[in-house]
Amino acid sequence: MPEQIALNDGSAIPQLGLGVWQVDPPITAEVVSWGIEAGYRLIDTAEGYRNEEGVGQAIRAAGVPRGELFITSKLRNGAHQRDAALRAFGETMDKLGIDQIDLFLIHWPVPGQGKYVEAWKTLIELRQAGRTRSIGVSNFNRDHLERIIGETGVTPVVNQIELHPRFQQRGLREFHLEHDIRIESWSPLGSGRLLSDPVIAGIARKHGKSAAQTIIRWHLQQGLIVIPKSVHQDRIVANFDVFDFELDAQDLELIRGLDSPDGRTGPDPATAAFLF
Repeated sequence: MPEQIALNDGSAIPQLGLGVWQVDPPITAEVVSWGIEAGYRLIDTAEGYRNEEGVGQAIRAAGVPRGELFITSKLRNGAHQRDAALRAFGETMDKLGIDQIDLFLIHWPVPGQGKYVEAWKTLIELRQAGRTRSIGVSNFNRDHLERIIGETGVTPVVNQIELHPRFQQRGLREFHLEHDIRIESWSPLGSGRLLSDPVIAGIARKHGKSAAQTIIRWHLQQGLIVIPKSVHQDRIVANFDVFDFELDAQDLELIRGLDSPDGRTGPDPATAAFLF
């Protein structure tokens, strides 16, 4: 079973979870139910995914005590202003059908909009009111983090960023370590592009595991929180079956060599300006 990763506010989060980005709303409840059945207890959604209702349905149908599940969602980019953020958060809670969320994140800083500090102050307010246990951010660069910490004195518990063997973000990881901010890896398989990488394939064969299992294991051994996504039940189960082997020093060195400054597959947080 996944370790519980300690957060800087005294809470803890399962290290391995299920992401539901790009999971179609009509099948989300079934996909999340498969995940809970397989053993996942961390479920990661967002307002922008438009599938929070399906996650809520799965939570209610799971037969697992609410206290054993760790639910994360994220504030949409177009709702950084306080009143809009409060409304959006209320809609999230209605869709999920829960009284308190475990972790709520700002999805993107959208620095050109200039409102992410106001959004962060609103999340602090929501945490103080007991509506969310923990608060964090997603896709924040160092300068964004320094600004919200400097202006509020409150450090996010988590920053969810694109991170995988071809985009290892070592410099940003050092900053997070210094400030006790946990990193959660999105697109942990490199948007699927790493599944055919010959280096990964060789390491996978050595351990009798799949490429996906090998990459997920790498994230775990790096101390990262990881949220692979799949809509196939067999892959959801397989992605959780990563606790019976360990990558050795040679494996880790080979994977270290895959890192590339051009490895990003998603938008650059410094310039991303899309609203939803």
